[in-house]
Amino acid sequence: MTDDLKNELADARGEIDAIDAQLLDLLNRRARCAQKVGEIKARHGEGEVAYRPEREAQVLRRIRDKNAGPLPDESVTGFFREVMSACLSLERPLSVAFLGPLGTFSESAATKHFGHAARLSSQASIDEIFREVEAGRADFAVVPVENSTDGAIGRTLDLLMTSPLKIGGEVALRIQQHLMSKETSLDAITQVYSHAQSLAQCHEWLGRSLPRARRVPVGSNAQAAQLAASEAGTAALAGEAAAERYGLIVLASNVEDEPNNTTRFLVLGRQESGPSGCDKTSLIMSAPNRTGSLGELLAPFSDAGVSMTRLESRPARHTLWDYVFYVDVEGHRDDPAVARALTELARRAAYLKVLGSYPVAVC
Repeated sequence: MTDDLKNELADARGEIDAIDAQLLDLLNRRARCAQKVGEIKARHGEGEVAYRPEREAQVLRRIRDKNAGPLPDESVTGFFREVMSACLSLERPLSVAFLGPLGTFSESAATKHFGHAARLSSQASIDEIFREVEAGRADFAVVPVENSTDGAIGRTLDLLMTSPLKIGGEVALRIQQHLMSKETSLDAITQVYSHAQSLAQCHEWLGRSLPRARRVPVGSNAQAAQLAASEAGTAALAGEAAAERYGLIVLASNVEDEPNNTTRFLVLGRQESGPSGCDKTSLIMSAPNRTGSLGELLAPFSDAGVSMTRLESRPARHTLWDYVFYVDVEGHRDDPAVARALTELARRAAYLKVLGSYPVAVC
């Protein structure tokens, strides 16, 4: 290495060191400001409301819009989400219930939304996740609600109808399935564990690559990884985090049949989210049992100029052959157009429950 090269590298590294020192100072200044916000809220009787999803969404969107590169938007928003998570934990770390065990896509979704400073609480079922937050043992829940390949998660939809919890956010997580095992070759695999949805998402690949392997559905992808770590001749379909956590070898990566396979998760809590400027409202409704009633229910949205992004029917569990409809629309319930549509809908619907208004996912 020449002296000129050494000097150039030393200058560049010295500049990096100086910038790091400035970053550290700025981060701690930001943390002190966050503490000041907490003190102000406490003086005005809002000490219990530390987390404001609409405020976080506004910050992340502003940062993304200002980003001039070369760092990609995803990296920049991920960094600032972790900064906000760490600053919030200075007031009180949030407790978040998710579908476990550790290493699931649900854990990844919870971390993506709340950052690593949140205290994650692994639960064995979606029912238990709801109960943790309803009972006040956790602040928030992160639950899967739909997959771009396999559709709605029925148990989540059923519980939303009866739960007092409110939707306060959403997370869109790209699902990348990996085949992992203690074995070192596909030829040694005779059985594949995974969640039923993951097995379905990789159906074609499994048929081509492991046509003789038995497919065994289990409660979660992480549970599949646990089993594959303890049983010879077995493999699991799961995320990269599960391979790292359970010491498995990734034999094949990105084996999902649909390259854009994505799962949408809902963030549930006991508080309402205020308007962020880019929001979504979710609701459940049922139509009176007469001809044309569904069309009458949809009309208030079109009349008010409100765009509907999702309409999902599901059996009403209390009455045979009756159905309820799960609806997502653009906008916050406090927006004038959405408020008008909901007022008219309440007059026409046999049943109406607004599940929450919340910021659209910031990727």
